[in-house]
Amino acid sequence: MWINVLLIFVPIAIALEFLAAHQYVLVFITSSLAILPLAGWMGQATEQLADRMGEGVGGLLNATFGNAAELIIAFVALHAGLHQVVEASIIGSVVGNILLVLGAAMLAGGVRYPEQHFNPLGARSHATMLMLAAVALVLPAAFQAAAGTTSVMLHRLSVSFCVVLLLLYVLYLVFSLITHPGQFRSSDTAEDGLPEKAEEKASHSVSRAVAVLAAATVGTAWMSEIMVGSIEPMVHEFGFSDVFVGAFVVAILGNAAEHATAITAALNNRLDLSFSIAAGSSVQVALFVAPVLIIASHFLGPAPMDLAFRPGLILIVVLSVLVTAQISGDGRSDWFKGAQLLVVYFALALTFFFLPS
Repeated sequence: MWINVLLIFVPIAIALEFLAAHQYVLVFITSSLAILPLAGWMGQATEQLADRMGEGVGGLLNATFGNAAELIIAFVALHAGLHQVVEASIIGSVVGNILLVLGAAMLAGGVRYPEQHFNPLGARSHATMLMLAAVALVLPAAFQAAAGTTSVMLHRLSVSFCVVLLLLYVLYLVFSLITHPGQFRSSDTAEDGLPEKAEEKASHSVSRAVAVLAAATVGTAWMSEIMVGSIEPMVHEFGFSDVFVGAFVVAILGNAAEHATAITAALNNRLDLSFSIAAGSSVQVALFVAPVLIIASHFLGPAPMDLAFRPGLILIVVLSVLVTAQISGDGRSDWFKGAQLLVVYFALALTFFFLPS
């Protein structure tokens, strides 16, 4: 595969990081190119797992491994006390997955196929979970504005909300993987299992896919960390706001694996996997990654974070969830729907791009 040639940029990025860290542009370019083949590996491994375990589990696995890089990046930022960047990256990841990733997948798949279909039950379940997450983000900010509560009370409220969100995420996993997996199964998947002759080969391919997925995740996380370390001094030199950097730069780069995998799946007419990756990753960020980071901030860095995110960030989450739910509710997709999602995403990005630093 030609993209594997770009693996040469992995050692180059590492060398620049240790020997010429002040060359921010070169470090950024080489680490970005290094992520592309690693993301491709993750995509191939996830598709193999989806073949064996189903679209829902495959999408969940990809979302989990894809968000590992983002968690590492956020932990580093927390330790440095960059709470606003972490906050913006959380929101940017949720918005980017359901608008940018899903929009790009629908557009790419729609160019090749006139119309694609996915399971509408799973789409509505994901949309409901995202709306619940949006409500959980709105309430702490509204409570702070209405009650003018002290930081101590706000931190207690945030930790309590985090516990509730983590419990909801566990219930979501039980629902989607154990009690009601049919709601997240591909609309084109047959009920028959693998042929008996292929069982041994499939078992071997699953083990290999897991190993490749794990190795690619480690490499992606490392390259993402190097990349983000070069982004902050580079973009601040141009006067960008921390909201734009966190929500529309760090979030995109931290989720490069999901971008590549979702688009590849859509090109292979597997929009169920694309939707599961995009929406499932947003659900995971909102219900798992964000609470974990809020709780971890009490042990990392100079001060703890809270869930009272800035109103502008909360607004774009609510708008994104409403738009995505409206477009995906009928279980069908074409290139124009993808273009609509992308237009909304780039409109939001332009708004925050011109926001004063």
